Amino acid sequence: MSARAAIRLTATGRVQGVGFRPGVFRLAEELGLAGSVQNTARGVVIELEGPPGAVRAFVARLPGSLPCLARLDGLREEPLAPAGRAGFAILPSEEGAGEGRALIPFDVATCPACLRELRDPADRRHRYPFINCTLCGPRYTIIESVPYDRPRTSMKKFPLCARCRREYEDPRDRRHHAQPNACPECGPRLTLTDPGGRPLGGDPLEGARERLRAGQVLAVRGVGGFHLAVDACSAAAVERLRRRKRRGGKPFAVLAPDLEAVRRLAAVSPAEAALLEGERRPIVLLGKRRPFALADGVAPGNPRVGAMLPHAPLHHLLVEGFAALVLTSGNLSEEPLARDNDEALQRLGGLADAFLLHDRDILMSCDDSVACVRPGRAGEDALSLVRRSRGYAPDPLPFPGGAACVLGVGGQQKNTFCLTRGERAFLSQHVGDLENLETEAHFRRCLAHLEGLLGVEPELVACDLHPDYLSTRLAEELVAARSGSRLVRVQHHHAHLGACLAEHELTGPALGLCLDGTGYGPDGTIWGGELLLGDLREVRRVARLRPFRLPGGEAAVREPWRTAAGALLEALGEGAPWGLLGPEAGRAELVARAAGRGVNSPWTSSLGRLFDAVSALLGLCRRQDYDAQAAVVLEAAAGSLPGPAWEPALRAGPGLLELDFAPMLRELVAGLGRGAPPEELAAGFHAWAVAGLARVCREARAAGAPGRVALSGGCCLNRRLEDGLAAALEADGFEVLLHRRVPANDGGLSLGQAAVAAARQGRR
Repeated sequence: MSARAAIRLTATGRVQGVGFRPGVFRLAEELGLAGSVQNTARGVVIELEGPPGAVRAFVARLPGSLPCLARLDGLREEPLAPAGRAGFAILPSEEGAGEGRALIPFDVATCPACLRELRDPADRRHRYPFINCTLCGPRYTIIESVPYDRPRTSMKKFPLCARCRREYEDPRDRRHHAQPNACPECGPRLTLTDPGGRPLGGDPLEGARERLRAGQVLAVRGVGGFHLAVDACSAAAVERLRRRKRRGGKPFAVLAPDLEAVRRLAAVSPAEAALLEGERRPIVLLGKRRPFALADGVAPGNPRVGAMLPHAPLHHLLVEGFAALVLTSGNLSEEPLARDNDEALQRLGGLADAFLLHDRDILMSCDDSVACVRPGRAGEDALSLVRRSRGYAPDPLPFPGGAACVLGVGGQQKNTFCLTRGERAFLSQHVGDLENLETEAHFRRCLAHLEGLLGVEPELVACDLHPDYLSTRLAEELVAARSGSRLVRVQHHHAHLGACLAEHELTGPALGLCLDGTGYGPDGTIWGGELLLGDLREVRRVARLRPFRLPGGEAAVREPWRTAAGALLEALGEGAPWGLLGPEAGRAELVARAAGRGVNSPWTSSLGRLFDAVSALLGLCRRQDYDAQAAVVLEAAAGSLPGPAWEPALRAGPGLLELDFAPMLRELVAGLGRGAPPEELAAGFHAWAVAGLARVCREARAAGAPGRVALSGGCCLNRRLEDGLAAALEADGFEVLLHRRVPANDGGLSLGQAAVAAARQGRR
C-alpha cells in the first residue's frame, strides 16, 4: 500500500449554516480523500486521510474553495494516525453540552440561483415565495436552538416531501442541509385576509398586489416580522399610511424591484450598488434625484431617501411592476415590530386594509438594517451602519482577551444589547426605544433567546449611569435575580468611546470626540459635546462645548425653539432678539427668563442640542416630529455650500477647555439681521463646528494627549460633520477612528459598555 497521511483540521469563523460542509465534501471527493466533516462546539472538524500530496493540496485549496457566505478565521491542524478509512462522510452535528456554543448564522438575501428558479415557468418552485437554498434564506429569525438543524427551527412543522428530502440529503446538491428548504407541495403557504383575519378569495399574492395598486395599506409578514406597504407613487396612499401610523414627518423607506429602479430615484455610487445588491440587503440612504420620481410624502424635506432591494422571494414577487413600494416597520410608533399573525391582526388592525400572512413562524423578530456609504471610500471601509439588525445580527464582532461573559444592556434610545462569549461579542438586533411595556417585553424575549443560543449567563452586567433609564433598571433587576453576576455602571460617552475602540480591536489610549444629543454626566448635567481622554478602563474629560440652559428639560428635545432660547440667553443675555423665533418669540422670552433663574432648565454641553438651536433660529425646524429632525434639515440646508468662515473661539472652563459657541451665535444672528439665506448660515455653522472641534483636538494633543481620535455619538451620522472632521483631523496628522460595522449612535452603546466592563476586570 502506498504511503498515506491523516490529519484533523478545526475550522473556525463563519463556517456553519453557510454550505461549508458540502464544500468540504466536494473538495475532498475531488482529491480522492477519505474522512469526515462535522459541526461541533469548537467549530467545523474535518478529518482527512489519503495520499500526502492530496492532503496538502486540500489544506492549500480550502481557503479559496469556500462558499460565498463562509469566512475562515482559523484553521488548526493536528496529525492523526492513518486508519485505512474509505469514503468521505458528512456526520450529524455534535450533540451534548457544547451545542450552545455554535455560531449563529444571520438571515441572507435570496441568491441568484434561487431567483432564476423563481422566475422560470418550468421550475417546480416557479413563483414560490419561500424558495431558498444553502446559500440564502432565513436563519437567525427561525432558529429555536443550536446546532442549526431543521428540527431546531420553525421549519420542523413542515415535513419534507420526497423531492425536497432528496435535495436535503445529497451533499452534491445546492440544497444539502438547507434547513428552510421547501416547495409548494410541502412548505409554508400564503394567505390574504381582511383586518378581521377572514380569508379573502383568489390568489393571495395577486390579491395583495391588486390592493396595493388600488392605494390600500397592506400588512406583509416577511422574514423578520411585519411590514406595512403602500404604492410609493401614490401620494394619497403614502399620506394614509403616515396618518394611520402616526409617523409625523419621519421618512419612509422604499423597496425597489431592482438596481435600475433605484437609480431612477437616487444617485447610486458603485459602493452603494454593492451594498444594495449584497447578501445582507440593508436600507441604504441615498441622495435623491430631482425631480423625485415618488410621492413627496415618502421623505418630505429630506435630500436623501432610504432604499432597499428585495431580501426575500416574497418581496421580489410583491414589488414586480411597481416603481417602488413604501415598506416600513409593521408597528405603531414607539412599539416593537409585530411578528405573529394573531398579534399583527390585533395590533395592526387599524392600520392595514388587508393582511398578507404566511404560516412559517418567526421565532426572533428583526427590523431592517440601515446603512450609508462614505464617499470616496471602497469595500468595507465605505460602510457606515446607522441601524444594525436583519442581515447583520447576530454576526459576531471580535472581542479579544478571553473576557468573562459580559452583558451590555445599552441605552434608552435605539436600544441594542451585547453579549460576549470568549473572544466574540454578539450585538443584538435593533430593539428600539425602551419607552413602554411592549418594548421592555421585546428586550427580555430577545435577551433570553440569544443567551440560550449562545449557552451563556453573564458574569458582568454593564449599564448606563442614568438612574432612570429602563435599561439601567433592567440591569439592576438581572443582577439581583442572578447570583454571581455583578453590575458595572459606565458613563454614556465613555461607552461611545469604548464602542469605537472595541470595533477597531483597540483598548486605548485615545482621544474620544463624543458628540450626541443627550448623555447623563457624572456631574448631573447633560453631556453631548465632549472630548474625552483615556482607554477602556478609565477616561477624563479634557474639553467640552460651552454649556447652556435647556429650558423645559425633555420638552426642549421635542421643541427646538426652547433650545434656541437657552442658547440665545447664554450668548446674548436677556436682551437677545427673541423675534428671530417667529411665532414662538413671546414664549421663548418667558422660558429664557425662567431658565435664567434655573427653573426646570438643566445645563447641557450637547452639540446635538446646539444643532437643534441653530435649526430653530434659522426657521428650519422649531418642533420635531422625530428624533434628530432639526439636525437632519439643518444638514440638508447646508448642502455642500462653503458658508461664512467663523473663527472658533476657545475659553478656559472649570479644569478643562471649552469650545465657545457664543461668538458664532452672535455672527449667525447678525447674518439673519442682514437677510443672509438660511442655507448659507447653516453651512457656516457646520464649518464652524468642524474647525472648532478639530482645534480642540489639536490643543489636547499639544498638552500631551495621543494623536489618535475616535469619533462617536449620534452627531457623527451627519455626513458633512463627520467627513469634514475626519478630513481636518487627518490633515493635522491624527489617526482617526470611525464607526463602520457598529452604529455611531446609541445603537452601539452596548458594545462599548461590555468592553469597558471587561477591561475594568483586568481581563482585556
